Amino acid sequence: MTMFRDVYGEALDDYFIHQEEKFPLILHTSYGDQDEMPVEVFFRDADDFPELEFIGLSLCDGRVLDVGAGVGSHSLYLQEKGFEVDVLEISQTACHIMQQRGVQHIICQDFYEFSGQKYDTLLFLMNGVGIAGDIDGFKKLLQHSKELLTDRGQLIFDSSDIGYLYEDYNIKKPNHYFGEIQYQYEYKGQKGNPFKWLYLDQDKLIKIAHELGWVVQILYEDEHDQYLVRMEPKK
Repeated sequence: MTMFRDVYGEALDDYFIHQEEKFPLILHTSYGDQDEMPVEVFFRDADDFPELEFIGLSLCDGRVLDVGAGVGSHSLYLQEKGFEVDVLEISQTACHIMQQRGVQHIICQDFYEFSGQKYDTLLFLMNGVGIAGDIDGFKKLLQHSKELLTDRGQLIFDSSDIGYLYEDYNIKKPNHYFGEIQYQYEYKGQKGNPFKWLYLDQDKLIKIAHELGWVVQILYEDEHDQYLVRMEPKK
């Protein structure tokens, strides 16, 4: 059995220690491209949050669970605003960095294995619902989210319509849903575990949400086909 390293966590740790990117974090994609992922984006403070994220954060209410928190930039902002916020992150290295950065309530666990708590807001910024991986995974994410929400709970996240990739770069669309991507990080010559990531176009999102009993509001769209969503289960 091949053991993969948490190269994403290693890149975060190096940046946290040196406050600069000494080596690139490379992202391999299933559509044939290879990108450099700027690690500094995970360490942004409020001055560098885009408008979409500010709107999402301003909609947080009650007790918040920040899912896929990375190194905790959004949670630190919410803490400063007086919110009761728990952070959920699967990377142990990222959790250790958050602890050093002052994040107070850290849960190092997989989202789907986390239970027993109730929240008024589930927050998945920076396309956090991408952890669903595929359409079936997104349905599973919505079902599990209902178990974690209070009666007045809400789900706040952003996603992107990546249809432009196939049009602008003349890439052949796959047989499966075009927003289902496979990624793999590489850092200092070491590759991490391949993982699936999901991007949803608005029509697909709304269709699935309605089928599963959710009310959907599209709150903001930017010029890069990225959009912000607020959802709550139908009462």
